Amino acid sequence: MRRWISVSARLLLVGIVIAVLLVRAVGHDPERWHADPATAARTGNPNDYLVGPAGSTIAIPDRILESAPADPLAAFDAVAKAAPRTEVIAGSLADGHITYVQRSLLVGFPDYISVKRVKTGDAASIVAWSRSRFGYSDLGENAARIDAWLTEAGFR
Repeated sequence: MRRWISVSARLLLVGIVIAVLLVRAVGHDPERWHADPATAARTGNPNDYLVGPAGSTIAIPDRILESAPADPLAAFDAVAKAAPRTEVIAGSLADGHITYVQRSLLVGFPDYISVKRVKTGDAASIVAWSRSRFGYSDLGENAARIDAWLTEAGFR
């Protein structure tokens, strides 16, 4: 019985290591993940988070931005690029639309963050959409990330 438990534990450990390696090796398809956050179709799962300014055309945001810094996309970009385990996978400041991937610390699960510069009246702002690639729930990670980045970038 003890031997069976030992063998089962080892197989479980090997399975976990293989799963982690596969998750970390997954590539990023910019065609799929570099979505326009202002028009993207949400899944309805609790593993995504969408923010935008009042008066924008996005449907059902999770948070309305009340004010933005002078150059909202540049401010957000600086914070995102300084975040750990985060890289740009598509777009640029010049394009006015950027998609980042940030991986979780332990397993390396990828979350995709697409941000686009938008105009509402005379003001400039952004629409940002953060979503998980795997799983149904993210335990609030996408919302916490975006809210922290927005605060650090000077949004309210």
